[in-house]
Amino acid sequence: MESYLPVMWAVLIAAAVGLYVLLDGFDLGIGILFPTTRDESERDQMMNTVAPFWDGNETWLVLGGGGLWVAFPQAYAVIMPALYLPVIVMLLALIFRGVSFEFRWVAKPNHRMWDIAFAGGSIVAAFAQGVILGGLLQGIRVENGAFAGGSFDWLAPFPLLCGVGVVAGYGLLGATWLVMKTEGPVAEHARSLAKPFMIAVALCAAAVSLWTPLSFERIAARWFTTPNIYYLWLLPAATALIGLRVWRGIGRGAHYLPFFGTIGIFALCYAGLAISNFPYLVPPTLTIWDTAAVPASQIFTLFGTLFMLPVILVYTVFVYWTFRGKLREGEGYH
Repeated sequence: MESYLPVMWAVLIAAAVGLYVLLDGFDLGIGILFPTTRDESERDQMMNTVAPFWDGNETWLVLGGGGLWVAFPQAYAVIMPALYLPVIVMLLALIFRGVSFEFRWVAKPNHRMWDIAFAGGSIVAAFAQGVILGGLLQGIRVENGAFAGGSFDWLAPFPLLCGVGVVAGYGLLGATWLVMKTEGPVAEHARSLAKPFMIAVALCAAAVSLWTPLSFERIAARWFTTPNIYYLWLLPAATALIGLRVWRGIGRGAHYLPFFGTIGIFALCYAGLAISNFPYLVPPTLTIWDTAAVPASQIFTLFGTLFMLPVILVYTVFVYWTFRGKLREGEGYH
């Protein structure tokens, strides 16, 4: 088997999942923040900031999940039964979020049910994504190349902590997005929420950073053995430095720094998770080479992906550029 093909597909899938987390994270964050205000015009303005983007952002989730199924079918066959319940909950929550986003506007003024569905779907989807991540990181029991655990192995303290951390992270992304995209009461309200969410993110990140090396020997060996320890310490140091800049930017009234700094924090945390687990796709037993599809299948689908990926990227950049700038009260894209 051509050893470079699984690496290429792993990079593509990791990039797709990372882009999904960053792009869909802030509009899920809007839903997480929705219950913090009951003002009708503020809620309208919050939803309008993501109206041109939210459905396109989910393209990256489809690419990540589809890529896993095509390029690493054995990993897909192990991960899905291990995390079937949180995956189904996540998908149903995303459906509720999407349907409520559209129906809320046509149901005005009687849309309380859709407000609840929008907020609830966003919170549950974010929490389920964190549980899926935690369930994968804590390890999946595999025997003879197949899932050998129970349906509720994911229902443990570490995955639940990761669920809380993802909700906090998306809330921070949503708050800093509103700081960047709005003015007036909505922006000030979002700025007042950003620091509490920042504290929650810092606490969850610190807890996960301590929990993983203490509980999982493979991760401790990756970070705390020589020569790795001499250069990997730069990653948490850079994360802390960016976090400090975001905190100060929120306090001094910066518009763009908090959001892009939060993206930097997410990117560095994501890189840390990749460093902790590579080359395992199903920790702690199956690597990207163990679970890869046959080379012919990987090459065939790679050509299609490499053709479509630039199209998706160009479209995404075009949409974000077209709808750049701040959204003022009373304006909307819906």
